[in-house]
Amino acid sequence: MDIQMKKGLLDVCVLALLERGDSYGYQLITELSAVVEVSESTLYPILKRLEAGGLFTTYTREHSGRLRRYYRITEAGRERLGQFEAEWAELERIHDFIAGGRT
Repeated sequence: MDIQMKKGLLDVCVLALLERGDSYGYQLITELSAVVEVSESTLYPILKRLEAGGLFTTYTREHSGRLRRYYRITEAGRERLGQFEAEWAELERIHDFIAGGRT
């Protein structure tokens, strides 16, 4: 898959997971890995970019004597997910056009 397309899809996958509930890095990697190959070195720059864009906020909570950073989606993050749904409908139309030409 094209790296830019994968990057964009990972952005919305992270937001979709956060819409289901607050989460932390390792949990996000675990859940995303069920769908797409993702590593810490891939995820954390995405998280930094999404946070800078105001698509989620962070807070810390103690877990087993250490502070764990949690991520919480914002209204802007929810709006981005809605935009993706509209974009996906357009991509489906394009795919149908391309696939329809192959008979």
